[in-house]
Formats: sequence, C-alpha cells, structure tokens
Amino acid sequence: MQPLDLASLRSAYGAGTTTPAAILDQVYDAIEKRARMSELLQAGATGEPGPQDPTWISRVPREQAHARLVAQLTASASSLPLAGVPFAIKDNIDLAGVPTTAACPAYAYTPKSSATVVEKLMAAGAVPVGKTNLDQFATGLVGVRTPYGVPRNPFNAEYIPGGSSAGSAVAVAAGLCSFALGTDTAGSGRVPAAFNGLVGLKPTKGLLSTRGVVPACRSLDCVSIFTRTCSDAAEVLRVAAGFDAADPFSRVAFPPAGTAPWPARVGVPRRAQLNFFGNAEAAALFDEAVARWQKLGATLVEFDLEPFLAAARLLYEGAWVAERYASLRSFVDSQAEAMHPVTRRIIEGARGLSAVDAFTSTYRLAELRRGSETVW
Repeated sequence: MQPLDLASLRSAYGAGTTTPAAILDQVYDAIEKRARMSELLQAGATGEPGPQDPTWISRVPREQAHARLVAQLTASASSLPLAGVPFAIKDNIDLAGVPTTAACPAYAYTPKSSATVVEKLMAAGAVPVGKTNLDQFATGLVGVRTPYGVPRNPFNAEYIPGGSSAGSAVAVAAGLCSFALGTDTAGSGRVPAAFNGLVGLKPTKGLLSTRGVVPACRSLDCVSIFTRTCSDAAEVLRVAAGFDAADPFSRVAFPPAGTAPWPARVGVPRRAQLNFFGNAEAAALFDEAVARWQKLGATLVEFDLEPFLAAARLLYEGAWVAERYASLRSFVDSQAEAMHPVTRRIIEGARGLSAVDAFTSTYRLAELRRGSETVW
C-alpha cells in the first residue's frame, strides 16, 4: 500500500512508481474493503447485513472521481500543488451536487456550489472522495450522535471515534484519504484527531472561509484539517486559506511573525486542575508528553486553567447555545422530532434564553478573556 501523506505521494509520482489514477483506485478499493468488513461485523452481531461503512454518509462514485482527476491533470498538472491528492469532507460542508445532511436526513439539501474551502482545494488538484459522518449538526465531542451508525475507531472498535468530525478523522486514520476537512467550534476537530492518532489543526477564526458550512455557532465556527503530519496540515492550510468577501466572518491573514523562539515556553495547567475522570492511562500519557517537552529543552510554565475551562463551559452552558438554535430555527421549530434526542435537547434548551442572557454571557467572556491575557 502506498502511503498517502503528501511527501510520499509526490515522491512516488516523481519516481513513476505510481500514478494519481492508481492512488484513487487504491483509496476506493480500501473504502470498499472497509465497507464489506462493516457489513460482516454487523451481521455477526445481529444476524442482519449492516449498512455501508458508517465513516461515510455519502461517497463520490469512483468513475466521477476519476473523471474529475483527468480534467484537473489535463488542465495544468504542473501548477497544481495538491494534484492527485484524495480528500474527504465532513457532511456539514457543501460539495456541489452531493447532498449535505449534517447527519440529519430530514434536513438534507443538495448544494449547487461547493464551500469556498472545498473550491480552493479542488482548484489545487485535490480530489474529493466522499462526505463523512458526524455528531448531528456538529453538536457533540463523541462521534456517536448520528443516525448513520458510529464510525469505527481504527485502533479499537470498542473506543468511540470522538466528534463531532468523527468520520473525517477515521477516514484519514484508516488510510482512506490523504487529508480531510472537519469543523471545530468547541473541539470538534481536535478531539477526534487525538482519538485517532492524527494531527488536528483548528485555524484561527476567519482564516478559512465558512461559506458553504452548516453553522453550529456561526460567529465561532472554524473549518478544521485532519492529516497524518504537521507539514501536511500546514500545506493544506496554505492552499485553503484566503479572504472571502462572501463570508462576513472571513478576514485577511496576518503574515507570519517569523521563527518562533527556542527554547519554547509551554504552559502546563496546575496539577489540581487536571481531571482524567479516573483514566490512569490518559494521566500517564499526559505526564509523558510533559516529560518529552522537558527533554526537548522547553521551559514549562504552570498556569491557571480555570479561565479557559469557564470560557469553554459558556459554549454549552451559556447563551451561545442560542446561536445553534438561531442557525437551525426554522428546521427545529418544524421538524424537531427528526433530530437526535440529545442534539434536540441541547438546541431546544436555547428557547429559554433571552437577550439579557446573551449580553451577560458576552460580558463574562470578556472578563475571562482579560483574565487569560496574563497567561499569554
């Protein structure tokens, strides 16, 4: 099997040991093999054949992907930085002609145009292979709140995949694509990346356009990137970033400030503020990571985590839940029974919030932001 990271693909393409068309076939063969495995596992558990691999909600037909590849390479192969690179898209991000469901069948629509970030990646030569599963309406960090089945963690089927961008993380970790797009508002990109042994990049808000993305909290949403390496994440970011005048939350990126100083200063929360919920293995892994920073020569600085935890709680316990309701109000008010019960309970809870609550939460966030400035 040819590794799918960008450096390996370019090396293989340059050496002539494989071709973009062969890589597409490798990817689709792997997708189909995993789908058959899912069917067998489901049949063994219930006696009934299972659905397709729940990593995916929909897949681009193999023939269509090959046709797109031929058109791209014929156009200008040498100038395309992601030529022949297969990628996956979380199913709350639009791909023209393919339904966007946000993991809610009753909500589904078929967009006529792709999200800005998808357009940029395809213009650079990347080839979409499918739309991936998620916690419904990107509400959750577990990856199990979906009617399409739970994406199977490649390391252990008994482990949750993490969410909400569960399918995107699993698709990269299982070798079904080179990189994938997700979204991240409260951890929906970074959490499943961690649970699947990947690099999960949440760009600064506004750096990647969110036009064509089903909003969770529109003023806070970010498109995230899943890769196997940091260099791949940086390269995909360079291609996907850029100001989008059609997105009111898009912004012009500042140029890099230069090389980061070394030794690095790494913040470590106070010991009493760490909570591993009884998971001794997770605690040991955290300690190993801290020890590795020390071995690399980093300066460790203990800091107060509470302002950050309090800010995070505002997303689900404060007025920002109302932003989720604002994004989906007409659907929730008319078809709430079609929603996952946990997702429905979270979003409908916003009906009791007022404008006063919104301002109160805004003031609280400003206080917490000021309090965190001393850390930075």
